[in-house]
Amino acid sequence: MKNILVTGGSGFIGSHTCLSLLERGYRVFVIDSFENSSEKALEKVLEILKLKKLDLVERLKIFNCDIRNYKLLENVFAEINTSNKKVDGIIHFAGLKSVADSIKTPLEYWQVNVLGTINLLNAMEKFNCQNFVFSSSATVYANQENNLLSEKHPIKAINPYGNTKLTVENLLNDIFNSSDKKSKFASLRYFNPIGAHSSGLIGEDPKCKANNIFPLIINTAMGLQKEFKIYGNDWSTKDGTPIRDYIHIMDLAEAHIEVLENLLNDKSRYLILNIGTGRGTSVLELLKTFENVNNIKVPYVFSNRREGDLGYVVADNSLLKSELNFTPKMSIEDMCRDGWNWKKLNPNGY
Repeated sequence: MKNILVTGGSGFIGSHTCLSLLERGYRVFVIDSFENSSEKALEKVLEILKLKKLDLVERLKIFNCDIRNYKLLENVFAEINTSNKKVDGIIHFAGLKSVADSIKTPLEYWQVNVLGTINLLNAMEKFNCQNFVFSSSATVYANQENNLLSEKHPIKAINPYGNTKLTVENLLNDIFNSSDKKSKFASLRYFNPIGAHSSGLIGEDPKCKANNIFPLIINTAMGLQKEFKIYGNDWSTKDGTPIRDYIHIMDLAEAHIEVLENLLNDKSRYLILNIGTGRGTSVLELLKTFENVNNIKVPYVFSNRREGDLGYVVADNSLLKSELNFTPKMSIEDMCRDGWNWKKLNPNGY
């Protein structure tokens, strides 16, 4: 049985990925500071598994650890090793992710996203782990209106958040090129994960103020805020609102495991992959789909564009399909239905 360390494992993407890892027979070790997430998410993961007649509590161990603290990280790796196990692979989610907040507090973003990752890579090297999957972002790409973004597209991060992701990607490349070719790395450039597990037991529950589009739509639908703001209706798109590539959270979780297994079973390599559907949906289209699927109205207003935003960000996911034979399966309707189901069942989150 392989042992996988998941940083940020109680977060939105992390909890869904931990569920999929456990379902596929892995032993999972989670590192999380729980500053922007809840340990209850992992309790719910075990609850979902019990509903499927799988009692896997012994296969999940949780460590309260901030990746900025190298000594604590080292202690986690040492504890895993002393139990006659070793970390076979790492999926690294832990980090800060708001573009707007990164513009306000860039130093904090560099400390968590870059320094924290350096600490993790140092511990990984010390304890002889070669397989590393990094949670990157499509924000590393230069803008190119109305064209799909492939992995060969020019790179130009335009905000501190994107800069931190690109810096880590470059660091992984430097380490890979300097090594004895035992390292196996992957940087996954996400587009826009939304939705929730179909059970409604786990979903997106930011502890801080919601910044992502889908929680803001849901909060408006719940009456927690008066109206949903659309930032700009003068973009060069079909309805004037920004177009994004939305991917169901469970498709994203499955993609991580496909990538991880590729690294575990293959020779040394550094994969850089877009994780998206290749389908563009405008903000207005997403909003209207949410209303239609869930039979609810969401009041909205147009506002000024935000600093750092782009008009069109959609993945060319052909490399994902060819390298891993993986294609996201879930529709926008599935994302809207599952995301709303999570919120209705958990109006106050975890």
